[in-house]
Amino acid sequence: MHGVCHIEIPTTDSQKSKDFYGTVFDWQCENSGDYVIWRAQGVSGGFTTESAPANGGVVLYIEVEDIETKLADIEQAGGTKVTEKTKISDAFGYYALFTDPCTNTLGLWSKT
Repeated sequence: MHGVCHIEIPTTDSQKSKDFYGTVFDWQCENSGDYVIWRAQGVSGGFTTESAPANGGVVLYIEVEDIETKLADIEQAGGTKVTEKTKISDAFGYYALFTDPCTNTLGLWSKT
């Protein structure tokens, strides 16, 4: 019993984050007062305005099928590409980094 059970993503605008992650990653989001709860495959969390967005420290990686397509989706929805698709190794696949519209830095990961 020591698994990750909830991830909070700081935001300056809960609705903007709800729209961005719902559009780009198809996360299911629902309002709970000023807090927005999100659900993705096997994990859930929330968007909080009680802490500032971050672009240093821990980086959350989201698994996707196609990093290049997802980076285009991110830019179209108001995010910014930080790094292109980059090979880690044959065994560990690829990654890329992006910032969301509220300036959090997150990552994408795919096997191919």
